[in-house]
Amino acid sequence: MKKLAVIGSSGSIGRQTLEVVRRYPEKFSVASLAVRESVGTLERQIREFRPTFAAVADESIAAGFPREICGCRVAFGAEAVAQAASVPEADMTVMAVVGMSGLRPVLAAIEAGKDIALANKESLVAAGAAVTSAAQKKCVKIIPVDSEHSAVWQCLRFGGDVRRIILTASGGPFRGMTRDRLREVSPEQAVRHPNWNMGKKISVDSATMMNKGLEIIEARWLFGTDKIDYVIHPESIIHSMVEFVDGAVAAQMSTPSMDIPIQLALSYPDRLPSGTAPLAFDKNLTFMPPDEKNFPLPAVCREAMRKGGNIPCAVNAANEAAVKLFLSHKIRFTDIYDIVEKYLTYTGFTADPDTADIYATFDDVYSGVMREN
Repeated sequence: MKKLAVIGSSGSIGRQTLEVVRRYPEKFSVASLAVRESVGTLERQIREFRPTFAAVADESIAAGFPREICGCRVAFGAEAVAQAASVPEADMTVMAVVGMSGLRPVLAAIEAGKDIALANKESLVAAGAAVTSAAQKKCVKIIPVDSEHSAVWQCLRFGGDVRRIILTASGGPFRGMTRDRLREVSPEQAVRHPNWNMGKKISVDSATMMNKGLEIIEARWLFGTDKIDYVIHPESIIHSMVEFVDGAVAAQMSTPSMDIPIQLALSYPDRLPSGTAPLAFDKNLTFMPPDEKNFPLPAVCREAMRKGGNIPCAVNAANEAAVKLFLSHKIRFTDIYDIVEKYLTYTGFTADPDTADIYATFDDVYSGVMREN
């Protein structure tokens, strides 16, 4: 039986991970759980899955919450989340939190020798060299959970020399809009994705296409190549592709659902029946080139990847702060573009950052964006 540490258990990926545990209780159990602030959800999950340890990132809500539930010890703060990610009894850590807050528990899990089912792209965007180097030293496997990177990972099982990776993007809810129209987009509109049910931050990232930019940088570290393109595929049936040097293209297809990549990351090398409906071959598949005039952030991220060092961390930090401001109705949708582009060039360059440099860059940029807006 594989024992899981589920970090971000109250979010979409975390809840779907626990659904896999419900489906296969003879194959998976829960060693630990962690949430940001959803203590009600956490308590219900503890009572159902009976982990030995649980963590809440937000220390401000610690007062009055029990420190033990059904034999499970509960602790608060960032250190507690890192502890939850690295509990000795866990075989694999599912990293399902959003944003830079995932870096510390990712590194803690790797240091403890836990294989990672990774849905936190920001840890690789900000500190890809540090994370992958630590994983190699500890012989830790990082298995992607994002549907696009899971698709690439599956396609690479074919073997052979790769010409390029081709990520797919739905285009988000505003595909085809001009910059003038995008200026008037509201937060309520931006969080309504046409194909996927996601949290607010990643939904906004999908709407701005920043999510695809982050995925390009993530893919560079997961697969060891910078030969990464993307194409708009509105149906979200093909999740990504790999083109080999002989011209063959392998694509992974399924009904739009995170159930398949989550379960595969947990069960690999086995494949198990999932809760996803079989793919119905009743739709045309369409592809179109990206519109980087009106959605420039993937190009910004590609340039950040080219520059390297601490610059990917800087654009990620700028985006996290800008998305928070947008969701609070303090800036316009297109201001997110301008803020991220600014910090691509504004940030002082550090060629070979260690984790202290990464955190310093993130804090400087994030606080700078919040202060200026």
